[in-house]
Amino acid sequence: MNFTLLTAKNTELYCWTELGVHMDSRIERQRAIVAEHIRCENGHDWPAVYETFVQDERAFYDVIPLKASFKGIEGVRQFYQTIATAVPDLHIQVTAQYDAPGCTICETTISGTHLGPYLDMAASGNSVSFELAAFYFFDEDCTKLVAERIYYDQASVMAQMQPTQVAKSA
Repeated sequence: MNFTLLTAKNTELYCWTELGVHMDSRIERQRAIVAEHIRCENGHDWPAVYETFVQDERAFYDVIPLKASFKGIEGVRQFYQTIATAVPDLHIQVTAQYDAPGCTICETTISGTHLGPYLDMAASGNSVSFELAAFYFFDEDCTKLVAERIYYDQASVMAQMQPTQVAKSA
């Protein structure tokens, strides 16, 4: 058995290559997991989203623009609870997808309505839409997510969430 070592922010992830197993089968598993993960996010089925991750301390969710890392499966749940409260009608549209053994990358458009608190900002009721790149890292047999790491323009998101000022008439 051979293996590929992937390093993700001080975490080593292994994806094993079994003799006689074509690499495409691992990529197919990864694609199926990511598709299910995003389908459940769009369906707001949070318990099913959590189930796409390993259910232990290896799980993590990184939000790079905030320099925040949510550790363990409980941290992953905490992240999603925050997002589900802030943007309860969250929708993800995948615009491109790239795969390598142990990692899938999706370019997406995120949209929704800011209806709950987010980073100490009260709900504005504003629509938000922004581009996001998500890196999905898999466990050793490429059957569960170990991590998701996201990159996006936080300033753009915050600007869209700002309450609009209503001009006062004299």
